[in-house]
Order: sequence, then C-alpha cells, then structure tokens
Amino acid sequence: MKIEIWSDIMCPFCYIGKRRLEQSLASSPLQDAIEIEWKSYQLNPDLVTDPTIRIDDYLALHKGMPKEQAHQLNQQVTEMAKEEGLVFDFTRSVVANTFKAHEFLHFAKKYNKQDEAKELLFKSYFTEGKNIDDMDVLESIAIALGIDAAEFAAAVAQGTFVDEVKMDIHEARQIGVKGVPFFVYNRKYAISGAQPLSLFEDTLQQAYEEWNGANTITLQNINTEAPSCGPEGC
Repeated sequence: MKIEIWSDIMCPFCYIGKRRLEQSLASSPLQDAIEIEWKSYQLNPDLVTDPTIRIDDYLALHKGMPKEQAHQLNQQVTEMAKEEGLVFDFTRSVVANTFKAHEFLHFAKKYNKQDEAKELLFKSYFTEGKNIDDMDVLESIAIALGIDAAEFAAAVAQGTFVDEVKMDIHEARQIGVKGVPFFVYNRKYAISGAQPLSLFEDTLQQAYEEWNGANTITLQNINTEAPSCGPEGC
C-alpha cells in the first residue's frame, strides 16, 4: 500500500510529521507492506535564495509580525521538534528556494533513495544550516547516498525533473491540499498537518484494512486541526 506525502523542505511541521509517520510504521506489523512516495510542494515558489537573511527576519516579513514574535514561534517549533528527537537550529537556517531540492528528490527516486534523500535535506536545512538551493550541497548529499552527483547536475542543467516537480504541485491543487505536510493513504484517507501519533496509527490500520487497489482519489480528511505550513506561512 502506498502513502504519498506532499511537503516542502522549509516546513518544520513536515519534518515533525515525517517522524510521527515513521513511529507509526515502526510500531506496526504492516511496515514491510508500505511504500512511501514524497511529493513536491512549495510554500513560497517565488522566494529568492538569500543566505544573508535570518529565518526570524524572513518569518517576520513573510507573516507581517514583529521579529520577537517570529523568534518565539520558532522557539516553540524547536521545542516541539525536540519531543520527536529532532534538533532544529533556526539561527543557522538559510532562507532558500526549494525547487532544486525537489528536483533532487525526484532524481533520488530513480535509485530508490527518496526517503533517505528527504531526511538528509531536512537535516541539512533545520540542523546543519546548509543552503539547500546550492548545487554543491545537493551534490554532496547525492554522494552521501551513493548516487551519481554528476548525473544529478546534468539533470538539473537539462531540466529533466522540472515537469515532475510541477506535476506534483498541480496535483496538490487538484486534490485540495491547502497546507503541508499532507499524507494520503492508498488514495483514500488523508492526514493534514503534524497530527498526534495515534491518528497516524489508526489511519494506517484503517487504510490497510480497506486496501483493495480500486479506491478513488476522493479524500476523507480525518482531521485538519494540527500544525502545518501553507502559502501564508507556518
């Protein structure tokens, strides 16, 4: 059974949601029967990468709030991430356009390394303060995964995966994705946001029990009242 996940690398709740999904799978005997596919979504497609801007300043400007309030929000998210065993260091995060990173995820999918690539992209952005719009950074992740960095560079130069990224984003609009993370189980059940672990566990069990390979794209949103990121911010 497939679980498709629309997310953006700059979305903190996407990283937290990834951990909760993983926990739900780790505690389930169904984990070996699940296929994970990461789908592209951009919170701010027009964002121009600027390593000189700090994330607190970006959030304050993007959401129209005082910098101190933006800092407090990031601190709250940092504490939330810590509960999942994640280390967020927003003092180092580089404000970056994520399109190339999404191209990299489609490239990594060719080698069945998409989930590992997603993890390293999240870690690069939230923990290590790396510029995920920088080709040297993306090529170093490719090397870490044991896939051909030169092939990826050529794919970016040729625009090989541009249409795939855009198709994911278009599909998100078609099925009504308003914010990320957005998890779709077997093209029937959806979880929007970084919901509690129990909801991931219950949805996994219910979706798997109904799995018959003939479900429609009509989504049944179980709950949308959870932290997520949308075009207006996180």
